[in-house]
Parts: sequence; C-alpha cells; structure tokens
Amino acid sequence: MKVKNSLKSLKARHRDCRVIRRKGRVYVINKTQRRYKARQG
Repeated sequence: MKVKNSLKSLKARHRDCRVIRRKGRVYVINKTQRRYKARQG
C-alpha cells in the first residue's frame, strides 16, 4: 500500500479505483486490480 499526500493521481491509475473514507483516513481501493491501494497520510 502506498502512502501519499494527495490521492488524485493515484485514483487515475485505473478506471476501477475508488476513493473511500474509513476511520478518518482516505483510501484508494480497487476491487478488480488489488495492487492499486493507497492511503492518504
């Protein structure tokens, strides 16, 4: 999982990427290509 300051560029890596908020943190998850994961921090 990548940790980045801005997730806007990571969301554009794949068309199935979603930005989701969990427990006050912002995540990029992808159900089809599981390797595209990131957390904002």
